[in-house]
Amino acid sequence: MHPVYVWELPVRYYHWLNALTIVILSITGFIIGDPPAIQSAVEPSFSYWFGTTRFLHFLFAYIFLFNFIIRIYWGFAGNRFANWRNYVPYTTRHWKDMWDIIKVDIFQIQCKDNPNLGHNALASFTYFLTFLAFLMQVLTGFGLYAAMSPTWFAQLFAWVPPLLGGDMMTRDIHHIMMWFFILFALVHVYLVFYHDYIERNGITSSMIGGWKFQEEGKEEREKELEKDKKRIV
Repeated sequence: MHPVYVWELPVRYYHWLNALTIVILSITGFIIGDPPAIQSAVEPSFSYWFGTTRFLHFLFAYIFLFNFIIRIYWGFAGNRFANWRNYVPYTTRHWKDMWDIIKVDIFQIQCKDNPNLGHNALASFTYFLTFLAFLMQVLTGFGLYAAMSPTWFAQLFAWVPPLLGGDMMTRDIHHIMMWFFILFALVHVYLVFYHDYIERNGITSSMIGGWKFQEEGKEEREKELEKDKKRIV
């Protein structure tokens, strides 16, 4: 086994900042959607806890958006492991690799020929779906925000609620997407530790230091597959 530098610093920053924003947005969003009735003798203008909750939600919504934009840019500017081609299953090889990983994850069948050093084929396609979910969350969230903010940026999304059938439907979609991210996070953490155990190539620590480990000879085969993808494109 020899070390290979897989995850560059922008990818690692994106990953952990995205995790932080999703946690804070989920907590504050749940409170906004179903606020608790807190009785207090304090003057409301002194406590202002709900206003602070909304402010944090809006603040981290902007962080979430611009972090997402930077990741899209890095899908074109980053190394071959961060490249957008890894996430879109446009080759038969990608679909075959996905089926192999499904057999590993669900049926616990050993995959003897998995060339993926970065994200495996199933994970990369799943992340592509989460990118679409990110986009939907941004559109619905800022669409709701446009009704209460006169800023030019928020007004760019004013067309979203009418397209989706009104504020109530937009809010429901936004709320459902929150639960999608929560369920995704649970499955994601489980599979990271599971593949770390069966592959023993440093998946968990790689998102901290950037390095993974690979058997001798597999890196050359992976580079050949990457060349084949570029020829197709």
